[in-house]
Amino acid sequence: MKSRLRTHRPARVSLLTATALTSALTATLLALPAPASAATVSIAAVQGSTRKSPYAGQDVTVSGIVTAIRSTGSSRGYWIQDPVGDGNPATSEAVFAYTGSTVPATKVGNKVTVRGRVSEYYPGGSSAGGQSLTELTQPQIQSTASTGNPLPAPVVLDAASVPAAYAPSGSLESLTLNPSRYALDLYESLEGMRVQVDNARVVGASNDYDELFVTTKPTENPSPRGGTVYGSYASQNAGRVKVMSLTGAFPTADVGDVLGGSTAGPLDYDGFGGYTLQATTLGALTDNNLAAETTRAQGAGELAVATYNVENLDPTDPQAKFDRLAAGIVTHLSAPDIVALEEVQDNNGATDNGVVAADQTYTKLINAITAAGGPTYAYRQINPANNQDGGEPGGNIRVGFLYNPARVGFTDRPGGTAGNAVSVVNNGGTAALSYSPGRINPTNSAWSSSRKPLAGEFTFQGKTVFVIANHFTSKGGDQPLYARVQPPTRSSETQRGQQATQVNAFVKQLLAVQPSARVVVLGDLNDYEFSGTLSTLTAGTGLTDLPGTLPAGERYTYVYQGNSQVLDHILTSSSLSSYDYDIVHVNAEFADKASDHDPQIVRLLP
Repeated sequence: MKSRLRTHRPARVSLLTATALTSALTATLLALPAPASAATVSIAAVQGSTRKSPYAGQDVTVSGIVTAIRSTGSSRGYWIQDPVGDGNPATSEAVFAYTGSTVPATKVGNKVTVRGRVSEYYPGGSSAGGQSLTELTQPQIQSTASTGNPLPAPVVLDAASVPAAYAPSGSLESLTLNPSRYALDLYESLEGMRVQVDNARVVGASNDYDELFVTTKPTENPSPRGGTVYGSYASQNAGRVKVMSLTGAFPTADVGDVLGGSTAGPLDYDGFGGYTLQATTLGALTDNNLAAETTRAQGAGELAVATYNVENLDPTDPQAKFDRLAAGIVTHLSAPDIVALEEVQDNNGATDNGVVAADQTYTKLINAITAAGGPTYAYRQINPANNQDGGEPGGNIRVGFLYNPARVGFTDRPGGTAGNAVSVVNNGGTAALSYSPGRINPTNSAWSSSRKPLAGEFTFQGKTVFVIANHFTSKGGDQPLYARVQPPTRSSETQRGQQATQVNAFVKQLLAVQPSARVVVLGDLNDYEFSGTLSTLTAGTGLTDLPGTLPAGERYTYVYQGNSQVLDHILTSSSLSSYDYDIVHVNAEFADKASDHDPQIVRLLP
């Protein structure tokens, strides 16, 4: 297993520190003398009928057949499974024997007797909210009774065997497992056991850590392009299972591809996606030939406004990334008139030396767009105060605008700085911005360690359009869907709710001066179309959240742990009721992508 350090939206935080501490502790334990005696029990007894072992912290001796070995990385070990079992569907018949950095001294098919200490390991630490993995530490093979034994038959995970309900409510660790009713209980009851998925459709593309997600339920909230859509807090999509490989080979798969035949191996648990099939047999990849989408060009009288999270873009990124983003803007988005960009970094990226200017980042992207046959865009933005807007330390990410001056005008009103708040000016019943561009209430605590919204005043064919670019705070720190307390705590929603309140108030100020004001609010809001954040943002404004106008299966801009979901939004005021809206799928479903977000566009008749 690869070690990793991740910063990822939504609710993905670094587990490296906790993993390193656990590895160091285990290494110390492995060096201790073997226990003088240990109770001889079945593996099922060790696993018990709840999530935590009744033997946790005790030394035990168990017997079973070695079904798989993880011989690389810092989490080495082997799985052993009782081929007979106790007949109780709530108790797993297998357990992982953790050897740390030591290569296991056994082979698949060996029937072994092992002595070790039962441990409940929380990937990422207990405070992350995830579940625990029952494992044996300090494992010592006492004897090998036989070799070359057939492996226990895998349990098939499919639409019939995996319950539709995801998890019971409450503290799961105190509940007896009910694998026939809840998917998380089923997966826990199979912890460490051999499982199998057949002809499994990929719903989360391969990533840099040799992981992908498949669905065991092909008809569960499908998208037209092969994914599984996350449409409510109560629709977690129980069929999602992560797949990794113990064979040393891993496919490059996009959403909609299929792992043909059987994929089988022990069912593991980790902190980067939950229950994971560690494949000893990996199905052959069938390419679904998923193609990137292209939207139509705007008409002469249409104003095209887009939003695109360009994922920590800075001049040190390879030219290939700039070229791919440029192709996305020119070809797939058909050269919008205005593009709100999120995650534009400063001129030296993550180098933390006080640089906040991003002119080189914008210039390099604009040049790539021109080279791709697009217009020569201009840009507007405001440099943040150093390390005050969150994101990668030293990167100083911010939101900004590209616009095509051949089609759109920008009304420049100086004075907008990192700390100056833009206000609404009443010019005899016509709204205007005091600063353009200007930041919305940037010193308010709602924007602590987060990107500040940027308001700009544009003109199109003699009409004024106010565009507000946003990048709300991430879901980092939220508990995962597979948390041990259900429903999981989504602590980051509090700040996004405060941010939505700020933008909502500003939109109301515009409309109070000029009810017919043309307002577009857009960007990476880091929340769903059904969330409280969006309800707060739209309340009393007449704003329409355009993702919600699409068919349910098409509402997604991001794929996380096999769930296709909406994080990016465009909202329009009631005076912009004539529109043509499109989410353009070019990134999120693909293993090879320019960004982790899909862009979107609206064509307006202002």
